[in-house]
Amino acid sequence: MTRSTFLAAALLGLAPAALPTAGLAQTAEGPVSYEEQLAQVEDQLVYQAPIAGVENDYWFNYQTDLAEARKELTKDLRRSSDAEDNRDAWDEYRAELADARGDYAKEMAEKGYPIGQVRVLAKNGR
Repeated sequence: MTRSTFLAAALLGLAPAALPTAGLAQTAEGPVSYEEQLAQVEDQLVYQAPIAGVENDYWFNYQTDLAEARKELTKDLRRSSDAEDNRDAWDEYRAELADARGDYAKEMAEKGYPIGQVRVLAKNGR
C-alpha cells in the first residue's frame, strides 16, 4: 500500500493512523506533493459539527459529499500509475472538499443561520 493510499484509507477510517500534519514536506516514502499538502489543509477545514448546531438536509448532504469525495480519492489513488495521477487525485479531492464546504456554508447563510467569522485587527485598530 502506498503512502497516498494509506492516507486515503485513514481519511475513510479504514486504518487506525494519525494523519500527518500539513507542514510535512517529506516522509519515509519520499516528498509529499504540494497538492497533497493543500488537500490536508482543506481536510482540516471540514466542518466538524453543523453550523449553528442545526442538523438539517444541508448538513446531511454535506456529510454525503465528504464521504463521496473520500471514496473517490481512495479509488483514484488505487488506480494511479504515476506521480501526476496522484497529484491530480489529491487536487480533485481538495477541490471537492472546498466546494462542499462552500456550498454548505452558502445554503446555511441563505437560511439565516450565523456563520462564524474571525477578524484580526492590526495594532492601529484597522
